[in-house]
Amino acid sequence: MPWDEAGAPALTRDAGVETQPEQPAAPTSQGASVLQYEWRGAWVVIARGSYDMDSITPLADALPVAARKHPKVILDASGITFADSALLNLLILTHQAGTLRVVAPSAQLRRLCEITGIDALLEIRDSVDDAAVS
Repeated sequence: MPWDEAGAPALTRDAGVETQPEQPAAPTSQGASVLQYEWRGAWVVIARGSYDMDSITPLADALPVAARKHPKVILDASGITFADSALLNLLILTHQAGTLRVVAPSAQLRRLCEITGIDALLEIRDSVDDAAVS
């Protein structure tokens, strides 16, 4: 019998099995937070927490705006506990949009930058003061 003549199988429900209610989506922020301030002519963005495609939005909103409005943007990355390609992509885009300095990246973020070669592209500094005057 051709496929278009075959009827769709009837979906039946087993009367003895209860269905599970839909579970709400897990929180996406994963404790990620962003603080911002001006320091010595540069705009400082402090990122804290875990950043992946589900939690990158606050930082993805802050960095491009900062790059458009300020001649130098400093990302204090000392509080980033996890990062993946979503953060790496954001760092590259921000670097392309203006002057970006990354300060004190966590060991995990530093290793990720080394593995991908982005550490050669980004200006990584030890402190906000060092990044502001360089």
